[in-house]
Amino acid sequence: YEVEDRDMPTSYSLGQNYPNPFNPVTTISFETPETADIQLNVFNMLGQKIETLVAGRINSGIHSVTFDASSLSSGIYFYTLQAGEFIQTKQLSLIK
Repeated sequence: YEVEDRDMPTSYSLGQNYPNPFNPVTTISFETPETADIQLNVFNMLGQKIETLVAGRINSGIHSVTFDASSLSSGIYFYTLQAGEFIQTKQLSLIK
């Protein structure tokens, strides 16, 4: 993942992936206002975890991670950012 050098965020947030729909690679961005243990996971429609994109201690800042779904079939997937009490989920669409 990469850290962009901009103003420090004041709250956790999860951005919408882009491009969306995508084939087969997309970028997911998120913001952390403090150093924290986070998890960024991708799930299928049944709620099964497909992939862990980030797991561990992350410094405060604006981050982005690339998700390569070339091994997955077309469909709707969800990605969730969890940091302590903060949990946010968004939807992404893979079209092959």
